[in-house]
Formats: sequence, C-alpha cells, structure tokens
Amino acid sequence: MNNYNINLKSKFACLLAVLLLLPSCSEDFLERPPEDAYSIDTFYNTPEQVKASTNMLYVRPWYNFVTNVAWCIGELSSGNGRTWDPRNADFVNFAITGEHGTLTQAWESLYAVIAQANTLINTMPDIAASNGVSEEVINNALGEARFIRGVAYFYLVRIFGPIPIISNNYDNLLDPIIPRNFEEDVYEFIRRDFQFAVDNLTNTKASEPGRISSNGAKAMLAKLHLYLHDYQTSYQLATEVIQSGEFKLMGGDAEDGDASSSYSDLFLTENDNNAESIFALQWTTTGVYAEGNGIQSLFAPAGVTGFADGWSAIGPSIDLQEAYEDPDSDVRFHTTIMTPEYFYPDLNGGYTVSANIDHQGVLAGIKKYVVGMPQFNGGGAMQSYPNNTYILRYGELLLIHAEAALNGGGSTGEGINSFNKVRRRAGLTDMANPTLEDVFNERRIELAYEFEFWYDVTRRGPEFALDFLANTERGTYNNAVSPPTINSEMFAPNMDDMTFPYPSNEIQNNPALLEPPVSYDFN
Repeated sequence: MNNYNINLKSKFACLLAVLLLLPSCSEDFLERPPEDAYSIDTFYNTPEQVKASTNMLYVRPWYNFVTNVAWCIGELSSGNGRTWDPRNADFVNFAITGEHGTLTQAWESLYAVIAQANTLINTMPDIAASNGVSEEVINNALGEARFIRGVAYFYLVRIFGPIPIISNNYDNLLDPIIPRNFEEDVYEFIRRDFQFAVDNLTNTKASEPGRISSNGAKAMLAKLHLYLHDYQTSYQLATEVIQSGEFKLMGGDAEDGDASSSYSDLFLTENDNNAESIFALQWTTTGVYAEGNGIQSLFAPAGVTGFADGWSAIGPSIDLQEAYEDPDSDVRFHTTIMTPEYFYPDLNGGYTVSANIDHQGVLAGIKKYVVGMPQFNGGGAMQSYPNNTYILRYGELLLIHAEAALNGGGSTGEGINSFNKVRRRAGLTDMANPTLEDVFNERRIELAYEFEFWYDVTRRGPEFALDFLANTERGTYNNAVSPPTINSEMFAPNMDDMTFPYPSNEIQNNPALLEPPVSYDFN
C-alpha cells in the first residue's frame, strides 16, 4: 500500500468504510461491531457515533508496525536484542537498505494510521455539526484523532528523518509527488496536534478507560519537548501531569504508587488500561488477524501460546542482560527476560522455563509481552492476542520528569524524587545524586522490550550514539564450555545509520523523497 499514490480515492474510501464499521461506546469500546453498518451520510448523527468514530485508530492500522517493525528498530538496532533470523538480522549489523520489507511495513502502517486519522479530521466535524452534535463532543473526537496522528508522525520522523507531512490525503489525489519536510517542521506539526489534544480532550482515565485523556496528551507533549531540548517546558508539563493524580505507578511505595500491585502486573492482560497506562494500543479478544497483538508470536518460546507460533525470533542481548544493576533484586529482570528454570505463576496457570532455553544464542528468552494461551488470557488466537501495547506509561513519565530536571528544566530534587520512585518500585535502592547517564541506563532497563531504546540512544546525538552502538555486545554464548564464553560480535554504524533509508518502492512512487526537504506551509 502507498498511502498517497494514484489509487488514493478508492483506498481511502475503503479506509473510511473500515473506520465507520465501529461499535458505540461501552465499557469495552473495542468490541466487535454489529452486522449492520452506517453510511457516511448517517454515521455522525449522534454523540455516540462521533465518539465511536475514533475506535479503530487504537487498533488495526498499527498492527504491522507493532508486530513486525517496532521491536526490530527499538531492540535489535539498539543492541538490546539479537537474532539469526535472515529477515531481520540486518537490523543488528546496520546493513539495512531501502529494499528491506520491514521498512516498507513501517512506512505503510504509520501512514495508514495518519490516513485514517486525516479522514476523520477532515470529514467528521461538518457532518456532525450539521446533525446537531455539540462542539465539545466533536472536538474531543478530533483531539483523539489528532493525538494519534501526532504519535504516528513522531515515530516516522524518528525513524526516517525528513518526511512528507500529509494533513489531508485528498489534497494529493491528482499529484501524488509530495516533497518531504524539514524535521523541525514535522516536530512542530506533532506539537500542534498534541497541544490541540491537550486543549480539547474531555476523556479522563476514570470516565473512558483506554482512551487518551488531556493529561495523557500532556504527558506525550512532555516527551516531545525532550526531543526539542526544551527541558523547562518538558519539566513543567510532566509536573502538571504528576500533580493531576490521574495516573499511578503499579507498585512502589510512593504516594502516586499502588502498593498492592507490582511492575510485573503491568504486562498481564487482565491489567490492560491499568492505573499506570497513559496511552496504549487497544487490541481485542476476537482472535481476528490484525485486531489482536501479534508480538507474543515473535517473542514466545514454542508451546507457550497454544498454537504453532512461539518463534523466539529475538533473544535478549548479552549486553542487555549484563546491564541490570542487580538481577536478583530488580523485579524488571524476570518480567523482561526468561532464564533457565525460572517459574512464572501467572503464565498458563504456572510455567517453568526450559532448562535449555537459548533464544538466538544468548541462553535466555523474552518474557515481556508473552502472555500465554487464550484460555488463561481472556481470548485471542494465533498472532492475535488481547494484551495492550504500551506507547507511554507513568513510569516513563517519571523518568521524563527526572531527565528534564537534570537538564536544568526544573527542581533537581523533585526530578531525583521521580527517578527514585521508579527504582524503588523495581526493588532497588535510591540514588542520592543520579546523573543523566543514570537516567539513560534506568530508561533502558525500565522500558526494555517496549521498543524505545533505539530512540533514546540516537537522540543523545551522533557522537554518543556512534560510540555506544559500536561498543554494544551483539554476540552469542558458546555454551559448549562451562562457564559459557562469549563469541563477541560488534558492529560500527556510521552517520547514515542514525536514521533508516526510505523504502525503495516509496521512492519509486514519490521521487520527491530524493529531493532536498522543504518548509511546510502551516497556513
């Protein structure tokens, strides 16, 4: 699919049809739709229909990006993971070219999110207003759509650099040759989308579990300002979200923690949309392909899912395993990494890891996002499981708060307090004077296998990133000897590897991707 090619009219008509086949709001706002569907002329008649119009933005168009791309970039390229799988080994050794199909999936999936959001943004308001739907309801739906569009652009610009900004796909029906825009303009476009969401969303975590709220959008805006090096704004926004009390840590002893839960509870399907979840993709229990989370299929050991998947396509790198400060005390270690003979009471009614586990040559496997069989997991089917995918959660917001503070954005003491809340929840002791390097390392462990680490490495700048990536152990264990020795593998990237090449088929369809970027007309 090329989201702005000549076939746009029929393509986006199909996307709109998918968007409109949605249920009205309920406790589970992503249940399967009824057999009867609405036409575009009648769908936006009521506030319930307008609210339901955003549902699909939380699910289907993200499927290929999450299942096939996010972990390759976030974990393989960063050095948190390794693989022999020939489809994705090039992410480990920086040999990716525009011919790689995974990059095409990234581009297509994220622009599909944008296309669906654009369709709603440019179609719904006038129709809904003419049907008497209130401005507040319309703007709340617009806030959701613009926020999710902003998230998709946030991934695209961090992966590819300068990219085309498309705010209305129908504008390009007759001229699909679209220039790419400067990165600073893409970030400004994202900032405006997030700010609109902050100003117009009326959802709250209590009233609409699973939907993005104003404070949730503000949290993402705080993250964006880290990338803009505007640490004062980042700190202020994070402080406001913390003080709102809308979100809490799962576990920990802080006033904004839930002592009855723990870090490991974050990744149980039964805890989808928990107190810590700020924005998460809302996969369903239907078992229909692309309506459920496909990550378990790639990460799990054989036999865990109850189906023929469980391909252990990635293993936790030796470098990541050695990065934990205290694996015996840090609850995040076994929540993220499976080690031989470790017992998980919440997986399939009780599961003991094989003594011979050895995913991709690292004598361990991945546990995070491995949730087990449908009968223990609330439903689902092969390559389609119901556990949410986190995009942003409160634990990360506390680390954003800490990083912004240590960069001079606000009270160092308050930032250190936020940092230590995360550490204590993990079972570690406080640090009296953490450095930015400590925050970087804490983010690596806290968010491992949530597909963030590549962006954390590269946003520190090329001087740091090139050295860090070149000195990251990506090898395997030689377990023919005891204790096992390391067959070391390290790969040195260059400046061109700090972003990924545009997919070759996209260049063929839109040669303007090879031209210098231009300014975006915000008018």
